[in-house]
Order: sequence, then C-alpha cells, then structure tokens
Amino acid sequence: MGVAVAAAGLLATLLAAGPAAATPDPGDLAPGSAHRHGAGLDEGRELAPGDIPGQDEIVHSANVKPLANIPSSDPAGINTDLAFQGRYAYAGSYSGFTIYDIANPKAPKTVTQVLCPGGQNDVSVHGDLLFLSTDSSRSDDSCNSVSQPATEKSSWEGIKIFDIKDKKNPKYVKSVETACGSHTHTLVPGDRDIYLYVASYSPNEAFPDCKPPHDGISVVKVPKKAPTQAAVVAFPILFPDGGNPGAPTNPGVSKTTGCHDITVLPSKNLAAGACMGDGILFDISKPEQPRVIDRVQDNVNFAFWHSATFNERANKVVFTDELGGGGGATCNEATGPNRGADGIYDITGRGDQRKLAFRGYFKIPRHQADTENCVAHNGSLVPVGGGRDIMVQAWYQGGVSVWEFTDSDRPREIAYFERGPLTTDQLGLGGSWSAYYYNGHIYSNDIVKGLDVLRLDDWRTESARWVRMDRLNVQTQPEYH
Repeated sequence: MGVAVAAAGLLATLLAAGPAAATPDPGDLAPGSAHRHGAGLDEGRELAPGDIPGQDEIVHSANVKPLANIPSSDPAGINTDLAFQGRYAYAGSYSGFTIYDIANPKAPKTVTQVLCPGGQNDVSVHGDLLFLSTDSSRSDDSCNSVSQPATEKSSWEGIKIFDIKDKKNPKYVKSVETACGSHTHTLVPGDRDIYLYVASYSPNEAFPDCKPPHDGISVVKVPKKAPTQAAVVAFPILFPDGGNPGAPTNPGVSKTTGCHDITVLPSKNLAAGACMGDGILFDISKPEQPRVIDRVQDNVNFAFWHSATFNERANKVVFTDELGGGGGATCNEATGPNRGADGIYDITGRGDQRKLAFRGYFKIPRHQADTENCVAHNGSLVPVGGGRDIMVQAWYQGGVSVWEFTDSDRPREIAYFERGPLTTDQLGLGGSWSAYYYNGHIYSNDIVKGLDVLRLDDWRTESARWVRMDRLNVQTQPEYH
C-alpha cells in the first residue's frame, strides 16, 4: 500500500502518491491485534470527562447499546466501506467483500466472503449488481491478481462488477479500467442506466495510465440490462485551473489532483465533491456532464477534503478533513478542535447562484491516546426529519460518534461508542472505518474487529426508527421522508 502517511499528530506535508497506493487512507501502519468477540459485545461503561479507556475496553454513552459483533475473519487485513440492500449488508475489505444477513440485527450472520484483493474495495449495490473499487495497481483485472508497479503499462485498476443474485455465490461479470484507478465511486441511478462517478487522484508522469493533469472524474455508464457493456463514457474536468496548488503556496494542504469522494443527491440533481484541496458543489441534471456551481477551500484547518454529506433539506453540506491520512493520532489536545474535523457549510442562494458558506467545525470531544489513529471519516445521516440535522460518523479509533448540527454554528455530540487503544506502546491502525444508520440500527465496519451493530435510544433520534429503506449506498443519498 505504498506511500507513507504521517504517523503522528500534525501533518506538515501530504506526500504525492501513485494510484498503486490507496492513500491518504491508512497505508504503512500495521493493523493492531484484534481480540475476537462472540456474537454479543461487552456491555461497556460510560466515559468520565477526560478519561481514556483501557486497552481494547469498550465504552459508550448511556443512549447506545452494543448488540452484536461479527469478528473479522482476517484480523491482519483492513475492513473498509459498507452498503446495504434489503436484509443484507455488504462490507468491503482490502481482501474482497463480505455479505452479511442482518435480518436480525442482534444476531447477524455471514452469508459469504469473496476473495478479490485490491485497495480499498469500496462497495455499492443496485439490484443484482455489486460494484467494487480498486485503487491499487494489479497484475490484471482478475481476483487472482497480484500487486504490480503502476509504472508497468499492463497494470490494471478500476471498477469490478459482480452479479449478486445468488448471495452465496456472487459472480464476477465485468471490469472497467479507469484513469488512476478507483479510490472511491458513487452510484448515480437512472431509468435504463446506472452511472458511476469514479474518484481517483495523484497522477505521476511515470505511470502510463495515470499521467497529469488529472483534474476530473471518470464517468462509467452501466446498462442495467447489459452490465457487461459497462464503459467509461466521459471524463469531465472539474478543475480547469488545476485546483488548490497545495504546498508551498498553501503549506500543509493537499494539492488537488482529482477527487477523493463524491456524494450525490439525485432528488435535487446535486452533488458535493471532496477533492483533496477543494470542496465543490455541482449540478448533475445531466449525469454525463456534471457542472460545478461553487467551490471552496480552507487553507487554515483542512489538510485533505475527504468526504461530504448533505442534510435532509439539502441546505447544508458536511465536509470531512482526513488530516494525517487516517493513520495519524489527531484527536488530541495538541491538534486542537478545528483540524482533522468536520466543516459545516450552509448552501445559500438558488440555482447557479448557490454558494457554500462556512459555519463551523465539529470534532469529537473525547481525546484519544497518542497510539490511536483518529480523524473524521465516513458517516451518514440519521433520518430524523422535522428540521433536525443529525448524523452518525466513524472516527477510526475514536470510535462511532452521533452528533447534531441543526445549529450549524454549534454542533455537539449526543452519543458515542468506542474501544480503548489497540496498542499502548506504538501507533496502531484500527477502529471504525464506516459507521452508517440503516433501518433502525447503526452498523460499523471496524478495520480489525469486524462488523459491529449498535442500537441508539435517544428521544432526538426516535423518529428515525420508523424510516425503512430497501437500499442504502451512503454516497447516493436518498430522500428519507
């Protein structure tokens, strides 16, 4: 996984990375040891102010109840993103993906595991199709491939498509190679076709399939009735001026050479892009021709624009800053409350005059040990409706946080779940990669511990229990109400 990331609190400079490396997400740090759990979880306790739990100790707020854990089948591996459809959860990992039956959240079951190595294997689902992102240079597009330098023209990375009609026996049906690989992808549904917005970055003159400039995204078109005809149909340029120049102009800020993650809101024909040194708002009314409406930077507190989440009324966007690339211990007093945090932006104006207006930062108030990688990462809305804005979010070893941003200027944490440090003598890699709310429960894919299921009992989120969905790809935000 190639390129080094900062392993201490403050990130002075983000190093340029090739597509062979799934960066700036965790890379060189070894996963900490994973203690295996049974189907249930220790009840845990509530943290005292300023307290740091003991090694591997489970702690949580009084309004969170741990229900179940399925231990990772590969504790030396790295678990990544989640998607949901019906009674199933789909969990990516650097080894492939796992399908879980979550019909009974108190007793989830593993249905099958598909071995198909590649970083970071972000996953989304639609009907009988599953899409997997590969952003690590491989010898070919098969699931038997091995790592191969991106300097070799024959190397492959991009999108893999599986038929998951038979949950116990998924079939690999198609691959689509994309420029600089596919670090993440976002599914844009249509009547006859599915579009995938493929985010990738860090080009290099030495890489035949990833040469600079790389100032846009790949658009893959997948005919629903003929997925084997999937192909790249466009590469819209989002940064004609090259985007944020990064250091030395903006020290400590990543140079924009593509996007890390894109979230679409199909009901509003809107998308928000977290693009390294820039945050963007764009119109997707023509899926093959996304059009930038507004663009913002934060060259004081944001090192790497990582992901984005709209609120339910589509008048706010939460952007995350992955300071330290996910491998740094940045949830400490030395780093402070405004770096490695979420940035809350109100959307003002109408039509092409819409603007992103900064309002405030949110960072978990629980300081973590200096051996714990911790920074803002993947989360989703808790669909409470009624004008309240609440989301659940993964913070690596900072655990799972539920926080409210109804008042954009004064966000606050209302619930949490976390484990104590994996290691106490050196910085280790672990914690929640993705934490999402789906049909009444929180599901967290822990890097080394596996799948956690949590129940949230709070008057502020009670209304969300009655919201039922038949599918959730978090980067394709639904209309919940």
